[in-house]
Amino acid sequence: MAGLSVAHRVALAALLARCPEAALAAVAAAVAPMGSGRAAELRMMLTEETRDRARRARVLEPLVPMFRGRTDGIAAMTFPSHVLPRLWRAASEREPELLVHLDEEDSASAQAVADRLCQSAAAAVRDHPDLVWPPEGDQALRQTGLADLAACLDLAHLARRGLPSLEVWLKRPDGDQIAELRLLLKDCASVHVDGAQRVLEMLFAHLDDAVLILRIVTQTSLAAGREGFLSESELAGFVDRLIAGVDVRARKIEAFKPAADLDRVDTVIADLNWCAGVLAELDVTLTLSPQSAWGRSVREARVAIARRLSGLLRAADKAVEEALPLERVQIAGRMTRKSPRLSAPVTGPTVDAALSLLRLVGSSRGPASTFGCEADRKVLVQTLIDRLSDYADEALRLINDGEVADEFHALTLVEVSACCLDLIDAEDAARTVRRRAAVAGTPPKAVEASSQAA
Repeated sequence: MAGLSVAHRVALAALLARCPEAALAAVAAAVAPMGSGRAAELRMMLTEETRDRARRARVLEPLVPMFRGRTDGIAAMTFPSHVLPRLWRAASEREPELLVHLDEEDSASAQAVADRLCQSAAAAVRDHPDLVWPPEGDQALRQTGLADLAACLDLAHLARRGLPSLEVWLKRPDGDQIAELRLLLKDCASVHVDGAQRVLEMLFAHLDDAVLILRIVTQTSLAAGREGFLSESELAGFVDRLIAGVDVRARKIEAFKPAADLDRVDTVIADLNWCAGVLAELDVTLTLSPQSAWGRSVREARVAIARRLSGLLRAADKAVEEALPLERVQIAGRMTRKSPRLSAPVTGPTVDAALSLLRLVGSSRGPASTFGCEADRKVLVQTLIDRLSDYADEALRLINDGEVADEFHALTLVEVSACCLDLIDAEDAARTVRRRAAVAGTPPKAVEASSQAA
């Protein structure tokens, strides 16, 4: 049977080069059982592509995360993703006979080859910039990016030396480990004037949690933990970016409107947790002066977020009242008391609002402590536990006394109250409500599912 033509191989090679890792694995799994000659050639191409990517990842390991944007949106030194394969091709084609050494596990020669290929990549960026980074888009930005890329490649061998110690530096490094970090930065500074800052940018790209970079920055010098020193150094940019990230998220939290933006509750929870984590880390790693620019920014963000969080706690209280309303019923003569309105809807905007905001109340324990709202949150949680438990008890009494026209609907409202208790971590109270409801009737499965989803 005829094999793949040259045109087929060129087209397939271009297609495989564009496939993400998951898609490449899926194609390999689909082709594996095929027995034709063309399938065998395709399997060989897949093997070559997989091996080439493994080699690229090993050589450019210090820089690979810089070819994608940060998921947290914090500003960082990055390069276009399409530059990475071009950069690797330019480096690997210069000395192809060395590539086989990259397949050796834990080999000193493999590391030496990786460092040498990074130097070849730096030369390619300087000698043939158009091949590595096509001249399109903002040319000033491209020129700056090319200079940054070449400088980072010059430092790749030093960054590679530091990567295994990254986890140690983030925890509680001892004196020798701190000395290792400072020696690394000194070596980087001997390669480039701004080499220390650049290698920290490379380490920063490997951190999913941006605030962790503070733990490294504050170990770079005996004085780095002091705001006055750090704010005047080239490393101040990391703190600036983190505080800017807090400011952006604070504005988003302030702009959140429960009535209109319920689909953004999860984002607000994530933003609250992120800001709380960053501000807590700043408190631990830096001593900020209240009168400094950083100190003022942090204080304003705290006040703004605390004010909005308090407002959201009040909104949650009101949302529960609207979702599980009470009405006055006549007892005898002119005497009345409040009783659950068991004709209230069990789905819809009011119920969704209550469940969403209670999820925020239950998830904001950490942020509430950071922003000084934990006392208010605890009072609200206890008030809600009492209210929801009383609501369920009264509703179940009416069901057991036969005073309810639609028992299934009433039990569904009881389950809604149990869901609300789950969301504020009142599991014992929720379990008690469900146990009592089981005596009166079977809890509706649909509402249980909605509780789990919430």
